[in-house]
Formats: sequence, structure tokens, C-alpha cells
Amino acid sequence: MKKFLLSLVLIVLAINTLFAQRDTDHWFAPYFNSSSSTYEHGLYFSTDSVTPFPVTIYNNNVVIGTVTISKGSPQMFTLPSQYITTTNTSSAAVPNNMGVYTKGDKPYFTSLRIYNSIHGEVVTSKGKAGIGTTFYAAATPITTALTSSSAMNFTTGIMATEDNTKVTVTGYDPNIQFINNMTPPLTMNFTLNKGQSYILAGVGNTVANQAGFIGTKISSDKPVSVTNGNANGMFATGNTTAGSDLVMDQSVPTTRLGNEFAMVRSLSPLTNHYDMEGGIIIATENNTEIFLNDATIPVATLNEGDYYRILNSAYISQGGGHYNVYVHSTKNIYLYQLIGSSGGTATAGYNYIPPLNCFLPRKIDEIGNIQAMPTYTGTVVLKLNILTEKGAVVAVNGVAPTAAQGPYDLLGNDQWVTYAITGITGNVSITSTKAVTAGVNGGYSTAGYGGYFAGFSSIPLIAKQTGTCIPGLVLEVDDSFETYQWFRNGIAITGANANTYTPTQSGDYTVRITIGSCPPETTPVYKVYTCLQETTKTMTVCEGLLNILPQFTTSSQVPVPGTVTIVTPPANGTAGVDPITGVITYVPTVGYFGADKIVYKFCGNDPNFVDCEQITLNLTVSKSPVVNNATLRSCFIETNPATALFNLTLASVSTEPGVTKRYFPSPTDAANGTNEITNFTNYIAPTGVVYIRVTNANGCFSVAEVTLIVLAPVESAILKDKIICMEDKTTLDAGPGFNAYEWSTGAITPSITNVGVGTYWVKLKTGDCITKQTVKVYASEQPVISNIDITNNTVTAYVAGGTAPYKYSMDNITWQDSNIFKDVPRGNGTVYVKDAYDCNPIEVEITIPNLINVITPNNDGVNDFIDYSSLAHKPNLVVNIFDRYGSKIYQADKTNGYKWGGTTNGTNKVSTGNYWYDISWNEPNKKQTPIKFSGWILVKNRE
Repeated sequence: MKKFLLSLVLIVLAINTLFAQRDTDHWFAPYFNSSSSTYEHGLYFSTDSVTPFPVTIYNNNVVIGTVTISKGSPQMFTLPSQYITTTNTSSAAVPNNMGVYTKGDKPYFTSLRIYNSIHGEVVTSKGKAGIGTTFYAAATPITTALTSSSAMNFTTGIMATEDNTKVTVTGYDPNIQFINNMTPPLTMNFTLNKGQSYILAGVGNTVANQAGFIGTKISSDKPVSVTNGNANGMFATGNTTAGSDLVMDQSVPTTRLGNEFAMVRSLSPLTNHYDMEGGIIIATENNTEIFLNDATIPVATLNEGDYYRILNSAYISQGGGHYNVYVHSTKNIYLYQLIGSSGGTATAGYNYIPPLNCFLPRKIDEIGNIQAMPTYTGTVVLKLNILTEKGAVVAVNGVAPTAAQGPYDLLGNDQWVTYAITGITGNVSITSTKAVTAGVNGGYSTAGYGGYFAGFSSIPLIAKQTGTCIPGLVLEVDDSFETYQWFRNGIAITGANANTYTPTQSGDYTVRITIGSCPPETTPVYKVYTCLQETTKTMTVCEGLLNILPQFTTSSQVPVPGTVTIVTPPANGTAGVDPITGVITYVPTVGYFGADKIVYKFCGNDPNFVDCEQITLNLTVSKSPVVNNATLRSCFIETNPATALFNLTLASVSTEPGVTKRYFPSPTDAANGTNEITNFTNYIAPTGVVYIRVTNANGCFSVAEVTLIVLAPVESAILKDKIICMEDKTTLDAGPGFNAYEWSTGAITPSITNVGVGTYWVKLKTGDCITKQTVKVYASEQPVISNIDITNNTVTAYVAGGTAPYKYSMDNITWQDSNIFKDVPRGNGTVYVKDAYDCNPIEVEITIPNLINVITPNNDGVNDFIDYSSLAHKPNLVVNIFDRYGSKIYQADKTNGYKWGGTTNGTNKVSTGNYWYDISWNEPNKKQTPIKFSGWILVKNRE
């Protein structure tokens, strides 16, 4: 029992951390009370949010209360003791349902304040920064004599935040005696569900219990919260008989530790000779060197789980009654500050000290009712200690500290300074232009408290906000930094720039953060895994075996055949797994039709982040529909007679009700459901085969074959094109054998008469099909008189075109087979020609000129020249003169009046002799018939 004096003199008793890390989730593990003191418990809540919001309080996952808080309106919730502490031996060293969890929509501070008229303590929650998987237990060494230590203990409460959390505790003194487990094994293992706790405590009247649990390692596979200390404890030196005090604080996991610290001496008098001021250091790694202030030689070298006690003499006076100490180490450590608030040895307390680092917050806003304790209404004296970077501008509730309050240098570290402000009360906000943390110590009557209330999450570290795996996992880092960039497997995630992130893929996640002038910092890797995906699928088995190839529903990994296992076999069949391919073969019981089920599980091939899925496959064993083959016939398409238009739905392939039909061009397509015919009511195809997939309501199908027959066009064999004279008429006859006729003339008889030259059609109906047959009546080709040669009185007509044999006439009455007319009189005449069709003849007018056979070009005015100017009206008239060798010597044409006077060039006379000539022109008719007249002439040149 702690001693106390009935005096008006204020005796303050130091106790632990006052205020918590600002966060949305907080946990408080229970403690074992070995003292005879009865405590009142209160949860204190405050926030910087100006918008009110509720905070819900849970015990063992059941709501036990709610408070609504906002900035300037902190709240206290009276916590019944059965939720947080026990004196019942049977509740230790076993899972219990004690412990408290609080949840809000916005960040807030919370602390558990414990009151007794002569003892007191405040346990501050570190929020999500306080939960983790590796801790080293802390307590103060019990220095009281064994005979006086039955009311003292060490106590560590471990609270699970998730179901099925496996915890291992090891590294304690092998001679330790736990309450309710006096002979424990060297390693303890237990499992907790969410909201459950486990208390390990030992009474101080055993040597191993006085310091043998300090540095014990606590490991778990899921995050837990740890509260540790003494209930009660006494750690004074030089006096082993004085009273005790409640000494307790919430721990942090090793991922939140650092290796540089500063402590400001608390309110105990300088004349205190019992080392109530100082600290407890716990190493987490071997060969950890400890340095104090500016020393270059370590005061101690610790191995994992060892502890070192800093004594009062380590504090350095900075003047003005301000004392501080700089602690640094070669590896990360825990540091708990030991505090005392009076000259005695009973006013004990300790609190966890956050490490110094550039990423501490720039403000602490707000700590509500900083001096309040549950049920206490008296006076409290508190000192506010501030640690910040050198050169920072600091304000408390908007007011800068006085010069007497700081800043004070820190020996051994010229980057940080400390402040001390006494008389602090009410709601407190602290701001700094650089990294800052702060704490208080002080007390009331014979009780006191002190501790730090920010900076526990300043070491950049990823934590899970909600969930444990994908989907449902939300990651976060502290929201006190300025910029954030999330990475997966070292690659920046676009748009992931908030303090929270919801991953959708497994992998190694990190966050790069910045704040102020601090260099960018990247968090350690946080491994994210996918949950076992549980999926329900349905399949139909159609009269036979079913091969099931395990495939992921969402994961991109490839299933590993060797991981395929059947969790629940089928009840109405058999199922086996091919170990090489991983294919599951299901065979229903013969004759069984109905429901069945298989549950199987498989995993992927990623070597680091394996995805697994468990599928519940609901099966329906069903019969396939009965089908029959069919034939469809359809008339040809006029524009493409090799094809027809088919309505495939008219094919009668099944009489079963409730079936659906799909149409395919091949049996393979029908089986696989590929290349489906979508225009099945207007399907154009040649003669061939299509396939109809008939499916029943259970999804089973059969394939029917449908033969398509194109009914080809049927034409009249006797209806042929004809050739007639343009002026004639004829008869077109389609012949018998058709069901109906329809001519382009409107006639509906097998034949039509009095048909002239032109194009005609007839629609011939055979059955349901109609063939449109076209027939043409051509005008016969008229012959053409291509040219006419006239030699003396002989006329020869040349004919082209038409159809031989030709008939010739010059009077259109008498006709001859020969094309030569003799003894034709000179002058104008007409040549008539007709071909074998005996159509109206063609005719060409001709002129047989008067021939001159002798000229005497002697200018006597008689037969001086030949003159054909009378034919000048004939187109292309030319007269050519040739000598006896066939050489052309003269041409009479328009330029010389179609005359020749026996010269070669109009002046040189030719020799007397015979000469040849030809005369050619075109008759001025439609065909421009060429005429050629030839003969000889005697030229007598006389002088």
C-alpha cells in the first residue's frame, strides 16, 4: 500500500501517457490489478473536427456506448471496470472477453484515465499506430523487498483485432510465475478472436517476476494491441519499503520504433535521490549500443530483449530549471520515461516516448480537458513538455511560449530543442512550423500523471484500415503528411495520392510521403494478398460425363493442376481429378436425372502472392431433347438462281415443348455455338445442309440436320429467239406443260401472235415457283452495198452484211443471182439488193458517165481534153490518169475543174499513146456508197 501524508502540501504521483494518437480506431487491452485499490475508469474523447460526429464504444464486439464529439466539445464515457480490469486469478493466462474498441468516422484522440484517491494512471491509445504483430513487453523493475511486493506485479494485456489470431510469447525468465500459470513453458501459444484478450501478469514477491518479463517478445500473425506496466509498481533506488503506484502505458509494434529520443525532466524535486526520474530502454536487436547526450562511448550494449535503466543523473541542466536528456542508439529501441512527482518513492509512473524524426506532425489539435480525471473535481498541476525542431515557430492555443519556457538546446543534437510550460489546463492545441511532439506530467493530491500524446505514427508505415485481404482491404498511412504516392511492386499507381488506398491486386505495396523540408521517405513493403475467393457456379450435365477445367473467376493467375482438390464430392455420381491437367471429371449415376453438387478448390501459379478460389458447382443432370432431321424446299431467287430464300424456323425437327432453337452452318459450329446464323427467317443459301441446335430448359442440346433444296427455274425448251424482217410479224410459243402463263403483252396463253421486232418475257409457273423467261425478236440485218465498180457499160455491185445468198436487180422487178450487170446504158440508174430474208431491198443510185476514149490536145477546140465537171456534185470525186506502166501521172479534181488536157503537170504534153484512168466518188446516199469507173483513153498530140 502506498504511503501518503495528510498534509496541505501538494504531493503529486506520476502516471503514464495522457493522450492518444489522433485516429479513427482505438483499442485498450485490459490489465490485472494485484493491489487492493479500487479504480474508476473513464474514456476521454476529443477531436479537431468542427463537424460533430459519433464515436461508438465496443466490448467483445458489442456496443456498450456512444458519444458525439467536435472541436471544443470533448466528451467522457464512464467505463465500467469489468470491461478493462480484473482481480480474478482465473481470468489471467486464459482468453477473456475484456478490452475496449472505439470507432469513429473521423480522426480523434482518446485516452483511458484511471482514478483512485491515492493512485492514478492514464493509458493513451496510439490508434492504428499501436497495433501490430511484434512487440517487446515493458514494465518497471520492482525494487521493493519481496516481503513488501505482494500488492505489486507486472501486467501485459494482449487484445486481438481480428478473428483467429495466433499469438506467441517467448523470451521471459524461465523461472517466472504467471498468475494462474505458475510453471509456464518457455514459449506460450494461444489463439484469440476479435475483441478477446489475454492477460499475462506476475506478482512481485517472486524474484523472477520483479524484472523477468521486461523485454519478453510478443508475436502474432494478425495485429494486436498491447498494454503493459505494473498494477502496482515501485522502481525507486535506495529505498525498498515505500509504497507503490499504478504504472502503465500502451505499447507500439517494433515497426513504429526509432533510435533518437529526447526527454524533459518531470516535476519531482531535484533533491529526490531515488532515481524516480530516468528511463527504461528495451532492445529489439542484438548488439544495440546506447548513447546519452553527447557521449561517444556507449553506456551499454544490449542484446534482443535486454533492458537498460537511465538514471536521474543523465539529465542535463539547460538553465532556468529546465533539464533534458538526449538518448540515441545504433538500432531501434523502446524508450519509456520514468517520472516522479514528489520527493518520495511512491509517486511513480512511466510513459512511452515517441522517437524524434522529421515526420512528426506539425500540430496537435486538440487535446480535450487535459487535466480531467474521472470523478475528480479538485486542482491539478501540469507541465507541458514540447519537443520540436530547432528554428520552429511554436504556439500553444495560439500563444507563443515565453523565453523562460523555451526553446532549450539538447546536448548532443543541435537539430532539436525542448520547451516546458507549467499550469496548462482545459482544451489544448499545439502548432509548430516544424516537426513537433508534446507531453505532460503532473498530478493531483497524492496522484499524478504524465506522458506524450502525438508522434506514434510519425514513422511512415502502412497499416490496414479495414479488412485483411482483397476484396475489402483498405490500406492507410498517417494523415499528417503533405503528399502521398502509392506503389505496387515498385510501380507508381496513377491517381493514388491520398493517405488511404484500396488495393484490387495482390503485391508489394509502398507509399512515398513528403512533409515540409524532410527528404521523401518510402515506407517498408506491405504485402497484400487476395482472400480465398468463394464462388458459386451452375452447370448442366447432359446424359454423360462432364469435364470441369478449374479457372479463376477474376484472378489473372493460371491454376496449378496439382492444387486442385475436391472439397465436397457429388452425392449422385463420381468425380476425380487428373493430377497432370487438373481437370475434374464428373460422371452422374446411371439413370439419374436431377440436382447434384461438387465443391472444389484450386490455387494459382504466382510464386509470392498465390490466389486461391473455392467453387461450389451446382449441377443439373438432364436428358437431351429428341430431334429428327428435316428438309426445306424453296424457289430460286431470280437475281441469283443458284440460291433460294429459306425460313429455317419452318423445319420441324422437334416436338418437345419449351425448347429453343439456334441455327448453324456446320455440325462443329452447332456443337460449339460458333458462327451462328442470325437471319434464320430470311436465310439465303444454295442447295445444301444447315444444322439446328435444339436446347431444353436445362441447357442440354441435340443437333438436327436440315437439307435445303433450291427449286431451280424451269424454262420453255421451245421458246427461242427469232429473226424477222423489220416490217414482218411472228408468233412466240412457250409450249404446253406449265401451270400458268403470263406474257409481257398481258396474254395468259401458251403462245402470242402478231409479234413484231422487240423483247418479250413470259412468266411460267411450275408448282409454286415462277420462272421468268425472256425472248427476243430481232430485225434481220440488212445487207449493205459496200461499193460499185463501173467499167465501160458493166456495173459490178459488192455487198456486205445481211444473210447470203443475195439477189440483185436494177429495176426492182427482175432479180438475178449475179452481182454483175452488163450493157447498162449510160446515165443515172439504181442498183437493188436483198438477202435471204427477202425483206425490202436496199438501193443505191449510180451514174454511168459518157466515156471519151480519144483526145487530140492541139487547141483546135475539138476533143482537146476530157471533162467530168458534170459529176462535180458527187462527193469525193477524183479522176486519176496512169501511164501504161501504172504510174500515176495526173489527178483531175476540184482544183483543175475535173479536166485533163494530155499533160503531166498542166504544161508538159504527154507522148501520143494509150493511157488508163479511173474515176471514183461516193454516191450521195445514206451509206455513201463508193463508185469506181475505169477505162482507157488514146492521146494524139498533133502539132
